[in-house]
Amino acid sequence: MLSLSSTARIHLCCQPVDMRKSFDGLAAAMASLLGQTPTSGHYFVFVSRRRKLLKILCWEGDGYAIWSKRLEQGQFNLPKNVNGNPVISIRDLHILIDGIKPARFYKRYSQGHNKKDEKNIEEDDFFRPRSLHSLKLNLHY
Repeated sequence: MLSLSSTARIHLCCQPVDMRKSFDGLAAAMASLLGQTPTSGHYFVFVSRRRKLLKILCWEGDGYAIWSKRLEQGQFNLPKNVNGNPVISIRDLHILIDGIKPARFYKRYSQGHNKKDEKNIEEDDFFRPRSLHSLKLNLHY
């Protein structure tokens, strides 16, 4: 299980990366593709060309750590609007890892909320976090 702090910065590499790379290869890809310092302490997410394998690289102060997940079926659904800004939220990372497709999300009911105000949230709207304080993740592994 992957646990991240609420202040973690997560960078998504939008270009496919050769998943045979390990610590040093991913650190070099991070520096060349994302222009980030490998020892910054941020989390860096890499996806394979077929989007079946995902790796997360992080510097933990005394060395690198890699978390990886391979799908037996299907593909990871990458956010569509991260081309200019590859930083994603923790919620977006969990959605990416869990394989949730964001096209069918609806706003939840709240007191004093009209049904006519409810709208289907578009894919691009879904990946823009409103506030990290309003995140409620119920993850069961």
